[in-house]
Amino acid sequence: QVQLVESGGGLVQAGGSLRLSCAASGSILSIYDMGWYRQPPGKKRELVATITSGGSTHYGDSVKGRFTISRGSAKNAVYLQMNSLKPEDTAVYYCNARSLPLYYNYWGQGTQVTVSS
Repeated sequence: QVQLVESGGGLVQAGGSLRLSCAASGSILSIYDMGWYRQPPGKKRELVATITSGGSTHYGDSVKGRFTISRGSAKNAVYLQMNSLKPEDTAVYYCNARSLPLYYNYWGQGTQVTVSS
């Protein structure tokens, strides 16, 4: 079992920045990759960014060049630096971890990010 706790959401004006953090606990040695997903109001959950244990990253097209994902040195935390925020970035942001050997998905409780115009 892996537990994920997010922090760092809030209200920010367009063009501003926020940094989200996610701390993992439990069976962290089984984690293959971690990432962030978001669910805008009335829409489906979508990929924001992922990072593997080896440091390879992948970003959703809408955030490339503006968001940066990184992992803590102990590999039990993941961060999302969000710059040049837009109103369309408004969503609940969820931390995700996939564990081996079956790539089971774990989710955090979500943190609200609201970008005002």
